[in-house]
Amino acid sequence: MKVFEKHVFVCTMGKTCAEQGGEELCSVLRQAVLDNGLKGKIRVNKAGCFDQCGHGPMVVVYPEQVWYAHVSCDDVSQLVTEHLIGDKPLERLLYDGSGRLDKTKKIK
Repeated sequence: MKVFEKHVFVCTMGKTCAEQGGEELCSVLRQAVLDNGLKGKIRVNKAGCFDQCGHGPMVVVYPEQVWYAHVSCDDVSQLVTEHLIGDKPLERLLYDGSGRLDKTKKIK
């Protein structure tokens, strides 16, 4: 069995992610992966609650362990192009555990 290069988890449960569009976001991300010829390289899965309610929909990309907050379907194209294909995390959506990252801080 081939191991995926990246694994994307989308919160679709919990108190807020479901009502904030987690299911739709997961579907749109899956379709974008297919449309970009990434099937077999990148896996998109629904996930249970990340315990970060109110910041969703939440997305986590492994193996980089990059967390994103308030991701919308409108963000998917850029997320796929810049991060999943280009290996550059999408800074404007990065999550620091309390909300999106302060843009004045340098990303390590």
